[in-house]
Amino acid sequence: MIKDKPSRTAYKVAMNIVTLGAKPGMDMVLPPDIVQTTKELLLVSGAAGAKTIKWSDSPKMVSVYEAFDWMLPGQFEAFAHRKAFCEQQVRAGIGAGATQILILGAGYDTLGWRLAPEFSDVKFFEIDHPATACLKAKGIDAMGSRDNLILIAEDLGKKKLVDTLKPKVLWDKNSRIVVVAEGLVMYLSSKAVRDLFNQCAVISGAGSRLAFSYIPTGVDGRPDAGRWTGLMLWLQKMSGEPWIWSIKPEELGKFLEETGWAITPTLQGTTNKHGVEFYTLAKKRTCRDKK
Repeated sequence: MIKDKPSRTAYKVAMNIVTLGAKPGMDMVLPPDIVQTTKELLLVSGAAGAKTIKWSDSPKMVSVYEAFDWMLPGQFEAFAHRKAFCEQQVRAGIGAGATQILILGAGYDTLGWRLAPEFSDVKFFEIDHPATACLKAKGIDAMGSRDNLILIAEDLGKKKLVDTLKPKVLWDKNSRIVVVAEGLVMYLSSKAVRDLFNQCAVISGAGSRLAFSYIPTGVDGRPDAGRWTGLMLWLQKMSGEPWIWSIKPEELGKFLEETGWAITPTLQGTTNKHGVEFYTLAKKRTCRDKK
């Protein structure tokens, strides 16, 4: 991320969702109302203008995305599947007793805003870099705030998660929670990812869940984006938001165990891959798991 500037990646993901709304058949994948609320949030926050949103929400822009899909096959539609996966895991977690939802690097995602009225007894927390979070907060205020949606503007690269939540008296570290880290960990160092997952375990109670997406490591040790990996990594670096962290799928279980979590391959939808990313759900380890 460019210092003190809203995330370009968050903007691109949101605009991608808008364009996916214009692609026939994607309404069967995208969560309900996500396209309309994303367009509204971008507009009222000032992140995008009406003309830009109108152009993005068109068959012509769908054709543009599909024309560039040769670089990352399947990645255009993958954003819809990723959003659907995250919402599925949040809903499932709430159904299993979660009372707090924590969305890390939320960007312009509308999951918390959309689900907060439906689950009034659940608290939704979002944390993102101040430059992005403050712009989003402006949009949420215009759309209508939710009593159980708490937006936190904080740079987790400078302040630990446990310290960020500590002043928030509403946070209960002993409750069952769902943590969402969608499209986040690839931008962090290995140490930062390990530290973040450890902290997520510290601030969560028994039965908590961690839903995240990640890019696998290729044979050359770099994040594997397929045939055009070199070009893609260079483009990400030039954008100021390079991909840094990746892991081999067969090594993920051990990594999660070392950070207080256990992989859950038996739960539906947790080992899928779309585009270049794997989607994963982990559950907080218990004393029995550690034996």
